[in-house]
Amino acid sequence: MEDSPIGLDKWLTAMWQIVNCKNGISSYEIHRALGITQKSAWFMMHRIRVAMQRGGFDKMNGEVEVDETFIGGKSRFMHKGRRAAKIKGTGGMGKAAVMGLLERHGPDGHSRVRVKQVPNTRRATLAPEVRQHPGEAGELHGRCFRQRLGRDERRML
Repeated sequence: MEDSPIGLDKWLTAMWQIVNCKNGISSYEIHRALGITQKSAWFMMHRIRVAMQRGGFDKMNGEVEVDETFIGGKSRFMHKGRRAAKIKGTGGMGKAAVMGLLERHGPDGHSRVRVKQVPNTRRATLAPEVRQHPGEAGELHGRCFRQRLGRDERRML
């Protein structure tokens, strides 16, 4: 993931697909779902599997990138009857909110990722997750995430 030209939103979607498919998923399925090449999808799958093998619940130190995304199908690809029943608004309605934390260049020189499904993307939901994972001397990065944090969370990081 580190220094990857593939966006964090695509990494999060790929992780979500891998962990939610009980029979496994092929790189070709990820390639079609994300709109990337099959070779890139294969590379991402191998990186994600290595990250999943490491495990561990250590706090993240140094530079931590935080982002959230909504994962789910586009409404225009649904049947008209299903779309009317399922989609009640715009944007993230009917989709799963997922939050990801990326530790850049960890203690061993490698990056680590944590992904979690969250009920919504509100500050009251995301701020405790940010407090829980980054350790001391952490530095927070993220596109829109910084505006959602309170003064306490900014000071901590």
